[in-house]
Amino acid sequence: MTDRGLTVEVYSDIVCPWCYVGKRRLERALAQLNGGAQARITWCPFQLNPTMLSDGMDRTAYLKAKFGSLDNFGRMEEQLLAVGAEEQIPFAFEKIQRTPNTFAAHRLVWYAEQQGKQDAMVEALFRGYFLEGKNIGDVKTLAHVAAEAGLDRTETEEFLEGEKGVVEVKAEEAVGRQLGIRGVPYFVFNGTVSISGAQPPDMFVSAIRQAEKQS
Repeated sequence: MTDRGLTVEVYSDIVCPWCYVGKRRLERALAQLNGGAQARITWCPFQLNPTMLSDGMDRTAYLKAKFGSLDNFGRMEEQLLAVGAEEQIPFAFEKIQRTPNTFAAHRLVWYAEQQGKQDAMVEALFRGYFLEGKNIGDVKTLAHVAAEAGLDRTETEEFLEGEKGVVEVKAEEAVGRQLGIRGVPYFVFNGTVSISGAQPPDMFVSAIRQAEKQS
């Protein structure tokens, strides 16, 4: 297996805990291959709640509406806490007060790619939301998170308050819909082999090897 030219497109949403788990498992798979396969990873937008109010909504109200009751979410939460522990992700769901509209966060991920810091930006957003309970729908909060990922806070805030990237992010999200993606995370290796969900690392390894053979 060679790692030359390996590309990975990851469709995800920042408010999706399984996307954070999937990121860790992909990283583990790449580390297993030849002692650390190099890949060009592109994070693509997929809003789980595209009609969410611009300022988001109360987290408890959202969970009740989505899962029917807090008890139903509680069962999934227990599973996520266990899986998170395995992947060294200390989920802190109790810190999250609002479920945000994530379009601005996806624009920020797009912007970070232009700066060569996309993966660091995605990691910082996941950490800020799931570990620290930050409101990642708020522009000033996003600018602070961007600074943690190595971007200039003032320039980032100016970008988010403008319209740059809006058309591009909408176009990227449309591509995902055209691919028939209904849930995330969703991974595409070398444009040929796809995996849906936060699968175990060995599944990623198999998919990468298959994609390399077809390249």
